[in-house]
This record gives sequence, structure tokens and C-alpha cells, in this order.
Amino acid sequence: MREVDLRIDVTAAAALGISAHTAATVFLPEPDQLAASPVVCFAFPGGGYSRRYYSFDMPDSSGGGEAGWHVERGWIFVACDHLGFGDSTIPEGNALNYDNVARGNKETVDTIVRKLEAGTLLEGYPAVKGATKLGIGQSMGGCFTIVLQGQHATFDGIATLGYSGIHTIVPSKPGTPKTVWPWIARGSDLASAVPLNAAAIAAAAGPVLGDKDAIESAAQTGEHPFGWAFHYDDEPAAMVALDMAASAGSDAPLPAWRSATTPPCGILMIAPGTVAIEAAAITVPVLAAMGERDVVPNPWMESLAFKSAIDFTLFVCPRMAHMHNFAHTRQLFWQRIHSWGEGVAAQRAYL
Repeated sequence: MREVDLRIDVTAAAALGISAHTAATVFLPEPDQLAASPVVCFAFPGGGYSRRYYSFDMPDSSGGGEAGWHVERGWIFVACDHLGFGDSTIPEGNALNYDNVARGNKETVDTIVRKLEAGTLLEGYPAVKGATKLGIGQSMGGCFTIVLQGQHATFDGIATLGYSGIHTIVPSKPGTPKTVWPWIARGSDLASAVPLNAAAIAAAAGPVLGDKDAIESAAQTGEHPFGWAFHYDDEPAAMVALDMAASAGSDAPLPAWRSATTPPCGILMIAPGTVAIEAAAITVPVLAAMGERDVVPNPWMESLAFKSAIDFTLFVCPRMAHMHNFAHTRQLFWQRIHSWGEGVAAQRAYL
């Protein structure tokens, strides 16, 4: 597997009034291993995570994570940091919103596709023309992928991985106080936003998403409020602890798959219907995939969000929680994404 790290200028596209770039890593199979019908899969991480979420290895493996798994089967896999994440530009304050993050991601995809088609991405690597373009996003990355596709029709198919097109809710561990989620209207000034469910927040017995100090305090004095939803019971304890420590205000160095930053606009993503218009406007095939313990309250209702899609697929992976690539069943999850993507590529011959 070959890797190419890129820094892509998105200054004009994002229009933030500052110089801006995104970071991406392109994972390439050897030329003779490319699929007969080329597939380029762009993968976007969730809040608090970086593009390396898609390429880190669990202790029992050493194949380059999900990226390596798909590349071994002939795909070109591109892991991308959104603006505000990882190695991309981190603007100050509340400069980022769904729309300019989507424009930055569109420029990232378009630039890499142009390089692949021109044969200029990597010296000696052949031009890749007419590839099927897939967009997949985990958690907050799923939210941004829906917005990107709904607004710009960038991909031939998208997969939302652990994100609801209707209403995303992180479940609380049974027997613990329910976490309350602030419902903030999209387009609000986050510096002075007033949740529309303020009464429910005031009455909450558990932590409130958005109250970083309360969540960190709860995590430091006991189990992290999101630990049960994020990690399945049989995952390696050391990896779970390392991952959740990053959400608990730990001073320890961040693991490679984590991002030190998440843009404040992420707080909007847990309001009901926050991406309803974009989801309804998507016409390409959609895969909604999640773990059996995840943030999608009713997976079997998700098709209603994507009312214009010509093809809707649902997959609920057993023995898996929200952070899919930590689960022992992760390869089953990756296989379902891969077979779905191959199906999208095959369909294009008839569309």
C-alpha cells in the first residue's frame, strides 16, 4: 500500500477570510491491484477524531486499519480532516459552519480527483479515470457528508456511519442518568445561542452535551458518560481507556486517531432534523450503517430521511458500539461497506 499526504488549499472555497487548508492521506493499491471498475472512497471522521481513525490498527492487527483493508481489495481510500479537525486549518471562534466545512470538503475531493485523473498524484502512478466516487462519514463526519452531498452532489453514493438523518442521540448506560442534548437551531449565533429545549436541560439529572467541564468532571470521577455508547463491552480495555481519556480532559498525549479540536458548530448536529433538507435532497444510493449500540435511535426509520435516494441500504452490525473501528466485528462492518460500494460502482453502468 502506498500513502500520499496532501495539504490542499481551500482558501477560496471556504471563504473564511483567512488562508485555509485541509489535510488528507491517499492510500493507493499497487496499480495492478486496482479494481477493474475503479472506486475512490473519501472518508471523513467524527467529532474529536482525525483522519487517522481510518488507518490506525488495533492490537490484534497490522494492516493499516480500515484504509488498508479496502486498499487490499482494490480501492483507493482517502482519509480527510475537515476544517477544524486534525491537521487542517483550525479557525478561531465560531467561524465554521456546516456550509463552509462542506465547501472545504468539496474542494478537497475535487482536487484529489483531478490529480488522480491527470496521473499527477504520485509520480509513476497511472491516471485513474472514471472512478466511482464514494463519500463515507462516521458520526459528525456523517453529518458533514450529508450536507456535502445534499448541497453539492459530489459523490456517486454516500454512507452515513453512526449518524442519523432524523435525530442523533447518544444513549446513556442503563441505570445512569439520561444525558440531555441541547437543541440549537441551525444558523444560530453560537456565542449567544439559546437551546429550544432549555426546560429539559434545566431539569437534567445527568451531564448536558456541550457542557465540556461537566462531562470531563464526570469522566474523571467515574466512567465517562459516553463510554458505554462508544465502545462495546468486549473491546480491549487499554484501547478503550486510551480513547476515552482524550474526552476526559487528560493531559496525556493524544492517540494518533484523535483530534485536539472539534469545531463548535458540532453542537448543532444533535438537534432533531438538523440536516433534514440536505438528506431529503440526496438522490444517489445511501448506506446507513451503525453498530447495535449506537447513536441512531431507530435504524429502521432512517430511510424516511433520504426520501429522494434511488437506493437505500441499512446495516446494523452486531457486537459493535458507536466507534466502529475498535470493535472485534469491524471487518464485518468494512465488508458491508465494501460490498455496498462495489454495488454502487456496478449500478453506474445502467444510470
